[in-house]
Amino acid sequence: MRLIPVLSLFIGVLFNSHAAKPNILFIFADDWGWGDLSCHGHPYVKTPNVDRLAKEGTDFHKFTVASGVCSPSRTAVMTGHFPARYNIDGHFAWVPSNAKRGMPDWLDTKAPTLPRMLKGAGYATAHFGKWHLANNMIPDSPLPSAYGYDTYGAFNCAGEQMPVHEDAVNAIKFIKKAKRDGKPFFINLWLHEPHTPFHTVPKYEWRFRDMESETGAIYASVLSHADDRIGEVLDTLDRLKLTDNTLVIFSSDNGPARSAGPSELKLQYDTATGAGWGIAAAKGITGGRKGYKASLFEGGIGVPFIVRWPGKVAAGKVDNTSMISAVDLLPTFCDIAGAKYPNAYQPDGLVITDILQGKKELPTRTKPLFWKHPSRWPAPKTRPDHWVSYAVVYGEWKLVANRDLSHTQLYRITEDTSEKNDLTDAEPAASKDMLARLNTWQTSLPEKPSGDVFSAERKQLK
Repeated sequence: MRLIPVLSLFIGVLFNSHAAKPNILFIFADDWGWGDLSCHGHPYVKTPNVDRLAKEGTDFHKFTVASGVCSPSRTAVMTGHFPARYNIDGHFAWVPSNAKRGMPDWLDTKAPTLPRMLKGAGYATAHFGKWHLANNMIPDSPLPSAYGYDTYGAFNCAGEQMPVHEDAVNAIKFIKKAKRDGKPFFINLWLHEPHTPFHTVPKYEWRFRDMESETGAIYASVLSHADDRIGEVLDTLDRLKLTDNTLVIFSSDNGPARSAGPSELKLQYDTATGAGWGIAAAKGITGGRKGYKASLFEGGIGVPFIVRWPGKVAAGKVDNTSMISAVDLLPTFCDIAGAKYPNAYQPDGLVITDILQGKKELPTRTKPLFWKHPSRWPAPKTRPDHWVSYAVVYGEWKLVANRDLSHTQLYRITEDTSEKNDLTDAEPAASKDMLARLNTWQTSLPEKPSGDVFSAERKQLK
């Protein structure tokens, strides 16, 4: 009987230690440009709920993702590694396309993953929304549950496709359950918007009915719909009194998509998400950054990154200095959650908890960042900023290069976010040093995918 009070005390301490851990909500939009926020000065898009996050948190203006396209960008968030480590250089498509590009058919389930690490630290883990670490056209690909999620609802994956607009309602159910269970939660809320097809809803079309541009109204309506769903989740945190203990981050997997030339507005069909408007309605803007989706210039990889954590992250602040990256997220979330790395794991990113909390800034990278995305050379006339196949950032510099490294450009990226001033000739020593770093990184990459990462369909390919 004497053990009962001691046991009760132990259980209480254990419960309270879990309760004290901050919840983490990572909202990852799809093709949402840096300038596609009213708080970033968009002329007609209205995003009051993301604006609320900026007002109540810190808006980091020099955040970059690890790719200009979807699947590799998401791989970096999941693993804390540059996606080229896994030969994931482009989006996952049907098996013949993956094979032709030297890619696996899905992210290896044995790769180190963020949800698995957080689950080990006592977190309830969930994924709602886009997946695209495989593809719905590969029916034998692993489900999201194989990567460390307790619960998921997703599309662009094998199995049943969750309707794109049910992301928030599922996240809210999960938050309520985690609170009842007394567990901290980690949620990846990966929105479809504003990726094509544009799935418009009459209520949101009505909001922009007076716009002269039909395509502009379509674009604004889907962003408004996504913003409202974000607001529903934020309101739930308020009602459940979880706001103060929840780290919320809003970002995007890459820059905005744009048609390479004039295109006709018409419906298109996606096997994962259904019918909607096509690329002619893609009106995303980059805030003056060069290039768009699929470019390794800042327009393709420089995206919104807004962080709210009441009492920990400064409210109403803009950080226009810190050079932070998507590969920094896994080590930072693990640091905040008290999660341990698997044996021998080394992240490619940095722990940036102090930067998020405003205790210091990161004006230059103390650890290099690398990108790989095979692109055409020379650049097509309709897409002049989409020729870069490799990029590296270190210190104050960013060097970009074509496929065979025969053409490079150098930018003082700490000062020149718009990448207007090529300093290759003016700074030959810096150019040489950055190219050497890129060469060294290239030699570290695997020649081809390995592991259990191929569909059975591969055997049928000639």
